[in-house]
Amino acid sequence: MRAIIAGPQGLRINEVPEPRPLPGEALVRVAAISLNRGEVKRALSSTADWRPGWDAAGTVEVPAADGSGPHAGARVVGLLPSGAWAERVAVPTHSLAEVPAGVSLQQAATLPVAGLTALHAIYQGGSLLGRRVLVTGASGGVGLFACQLARLSGADVAGLVRTHRDVVAATGAEPIAEVTARAPYHLIVESVGGRALGAALAALAPDGVCVSFGTSESSTATLDVGGFFRVGGPRLFGLVLTHELRRESAAVGLGRLLRLIDEGRLKTSVEVAAPWTEVAALAADLIDRRFAGKAVLEVA
Repeated sequence: MRAIIAGPQGLRINEVPEPRPLPGEALVRVAAISLNRGEVKRALSSTADWRPGWDAAGTVEVPAADGSGPHAGARVVGLLPSGAWAERVAVPTHSLAEVPAGVSLQQAATLPVAGLTALHAIYQGGSLLGRRVLVTGASGGVGLFACQLARLSGADVAGLVRTHRDVVAATGAEPIAEVTARAPYHLIVESVGGRALGAALAALAPDGVCVSFGTSESSTATLDVGGFFRVGGPRLFGLVLTHELRRESAAVGLGRLLRLIDEGRLKTSVEVAAPWTEVAALAADLIDRRFAGKAVLEVA
């Protein structure tokens, strides 16, 4: 079978061995994959052949031998630590969710990393009804989901964005160009780092939380820590998706997101759709931020 390989020669499609599922894994024929900045950055810097890929959606060819998970023929979406960009993958059933009839596999493929990261970031805010929420990097895959999920929770949402303001505005969030502390935020979903992170922490409400899940600008920030040294004060939470999925499985979170899409309450952000043979070009476009939202590749 074929899969996307990352290495010194860049991203390319090559022949690889067939997957051999464990008893708790289903064999899935992949129809669509999506790209995430983190995995693309790692793939483009790989010095030895490596199989990237976190997000995949397709059809169950062989159900898990232990009887768990979806049946043969079910349309599914799943999350893997690597190797999802292939014609067939073995996916643990706790990381696999069945896709409703009203949701396309292309839509579903955007959810595993971007959707689950946004979902777990919003969890950290607790009750958001009537609260103020800020999302930095708001035009990215995670950012657009976070804006929508915060709005669905009843929050007043602002999205920090340099370009693609119209895409952010379409989520119901207010596009902003800079962060100020004049009106504090209860929850900040932060992925830029550097100056943006410092400004975000200064704009937290006294009992607010800043959830940091990435540092696309810089991993170094300058901040005044004085306000953090009090009981019930603001806090900074570093979100690592794999850690969060130990508390709630990917299957549960994906199921929640899929229901919202099926009900028309959550919109996916497929800005680019192309054959997987174009992965190298689209990976470069993603790193250069030439489009908002997500890129989905169809596996032929």
